[in-house]
Amino acid sequence: MKKVAVIQDMSSFGKCSLTAALPVLSVMGVQVCPLPTAILTAQTEFPSFFCEDLTSKMGHFTEEWRKMNESFDGVLTGFVMGEEQIQHIFEFLDTFQREETIVLVDPVMGDQGEGYPLFTGRLLERMKELVKRADIITPNITECCMLTGLSYEKLHSYSTMDDYLLALQEAAHQLATETNAKVVLTGIVPPTEKPMIGNLLVADGTVVFNQQPFNGTGYSGTGDLFAATVMGGVLRGHSLSEAIELAAQFLTAAIGETYAQQIPRNMGVHFEKYLKMLI
Repeated sequence: MKKVAVIQDMSSFGKCSLTAALPVLSVMGVQVCPLPTAILTAQTEFPSFFCEDLTSKMGHFTEEWRKMNESFDGVLTGFVMGEEQIQHIFEFLDTFQREETIVLVDPVMGDQGEGYPLFTGRLLERMKELVKRADIITPNITECCMLTGLSYEKLHSYSTMDDYLLALQEAAHQLATETNAKVVLTGIVPPTEKPMIGNLLVADGTVVFNQQPFNGTGYSGTGDLFAATVMGGVLRGHSLSEAIELAAQFLTAAIGETYAQQIPRNMGVHFEKYLKMLI
C-alpha cells in the first residue's frame, strides 16, 4: 500500500485539511500518515475558534519516523501556522524525500484577493522556497498572484475569458519555470455569461483548462479535497490531467448537493456519499 505523509492542520469543523485528506486518500487505497501542524476547533474563517499550535511538536514526528526507518511514496503539505513550520517541512523533506517521492504543495495563504488571518510577508517568502521542492503545486488564484506578483486587481479587470486565461497561463508558466514543478491553478472563475469554475494545468509544455458550472459559492475544504484526490490519482498511476478530471467530477457532485441543501459555506461540502466515485 502506498503511503503519504500529510502535513497540515486538523480542524474539527469545516471539513478541510486532515479531515478532508484522510477519507479521500484512504478510499483511494493510500495509507495516510498525518503530521498535524495545528489542532483547531474549527477552520479559521469561523468567527471564533481555538487553535493549538503544534510547531514545537513537528520535529518529533520527523525524528520518530526516521528511527522507524519509514519511507513515503508521497508528501502532501497544506495549511501551516507560519514560517517556522515551513522550516520543519524542509527538515522533513531533507529526511524523507527521495527521487521517486511525489511532493504536492498546496500553498494555503489566502483567497478572494486577501491573505488568511495568519498570513505574513515572511510566510510568503518561505512558501516561495517550499514550492521549489514540489513536483506539483496547487495554488488558487490569490495564491498564484502572491507567488508570482501578478496583480489580482488587474487580473479581474479583464472583460474577456481569453484575456483572463492568458494572464493566468503566463503566471502559471512563470511559476512552473521558477519551481520546475507542474502547476495546477484552482478555483478559476473567468468572465463568462454563464458562471463557470475550472482548473488550469501547466506542465511539460502543455496547457489544459477544464471547467464546470459554478453556483457562485465557495466552500471550506474544496482545495484540500482537490489536492488529496490529485495525489491519490497520481499515486494510482493516473496522469496528472486524469487525476485533475477525477477531482473535478468528485467536487462537482459534492458541491451540487451541498448547494441544494443550503449548507453554510464555512461548514464545508457534503462529500462523504461521493467517495465511492474515487474507488
